[in-house]
Amino acid sequence: MATVSFSPNGFSLNGPLTKRHVSSVPKSRSQIRITSSVIEDSAGFGESCSPFKELKSVACGLLAVWTVTAASPVVAANQRLPPLSTEPNRCERAFVGNTIGQANGVYDKPIDLRFCDYTNDKSNLKGKSLAAALMSEAKFDGADMTEVVMSKAYAVGASFKGVDFSNAVLDRVNFGKANLQGAVFRNAVLSGSTFVEAQLEDAVFEDTIIGYIDLQKLCTNTSISTDGRAELGCR
Repeated sequence: MATVSFSPNGFSLNGPLTKRHVSSVPKSRSQIRITSSVIEDSAGFGESCSPFKELKSVACGLLAVWTVTAASPVVAANQRLPPLSTEPNRCERAFVGNTIGQANGVYDKPIDLRFCDYTNDKSNLKGKSLAAALMSEAKFDGADMTEVVMSKAYAVGASFKGVDFSNAVLDRVNFGKANLQGAVFRNAVLSGSTFVEAQLEDAVFEDTIIGYIDLQKLCTNTSISTDGRAELGCR
């Protein structure tokens, strides 16, 4: 049975262990030393940790964290998005949208529109609910997207040149590095949406609905024209 022993220098975990790992913190006023061990099989790990209570459970917790960390490297931060959907005709999903889509990003089925081309589409996208849709690298140039709902959509690197977003709900959309030249946001909701490094030359922001903090962030985008800044009220 493993035991926990305490001393003026800290505590140590002792028992039927096979490998030892010692980490220490350099001395300041006193030295803290933690001795932990890796159990060779999961059954042995459970048996050694089960008898501990209260303070003893701290030692097991440290051992468990160290074991998981050593065995499983951190998931790569680059894998933010799921793999590209292999669903046939996935691009046509935009013409149906989310049948239960809501402004808070709820959807009945994920919509993967990455790399799809909707250039000059004047009828199929209007008023559709594309909540939480994946749109990066897609092309919507010249499309009619009036009254569309794109809450929590991911549109990084997408192209929306000349798109009409009038009366659309673009709440918490990530437009990072997107091309929005000449896009029309007349009476559109832009609360929580981000436009980091987006191209916004000649974009129209007439009667746009946007929060004060979001407005401050948007106004830092230097590509917005003088007229656009005046419509937004940028100082």
